[in-house]
Amino acid sequence: MTDFDPANFANYGPKEFAQLVKSTPDDKIAEVMSGDLRGKVLSEVFGRMPSLFRDDRAGATNAVIHWNITGRPDGGTDTYEIAIADGACTVNEPPQHDPKLSLTMGPVEFLKIVSGGANPVMMFMTGKLKAKGDLGLAANIANLFDIPKA
Repeated sequence: MTDFDPANFANYGPKEFAQLVKSTPDDKIAEVMSGDLRGKVLSEVFGRMPSLFRDDRAGATNAVIHWNITGRPDGGTDTYEIAIADGACTVNEPPQHDPKLSLTMGPVEFLKIVSGGANPVMMFMTGKLKAKGDLGLAANIANLFDIPKA
């Protein structure tokens, strides 16, 4: 499974998607994410987040997180919002609320983080991931989701 083709993403489970991201060279991911299929990839990833949310780990967490994915074909940024409240996770695009945390990263880094193929703390330390707002929440995001491992 090495064909990074967004047309097939709906057929992949989280683990298969993680394996696909891990086995695909960064330049191929960057090529796809700078083209017309970028929106399909982002919609597929964010569309799965509510089902991967671990309400049993969320406790009393109530937060709005903005994910800013840079490198859009027109030079802009795609921003998706994850709202965690009352043990549930919802996704909004475009964002509807002020964030408690705002994360900014490139498209390759984003796919590596959400597929469990990168260490977000290390990415933050090296400047590949920028976080503004509640850094404690940023450190805990991975615990709130079943992030697949390749």
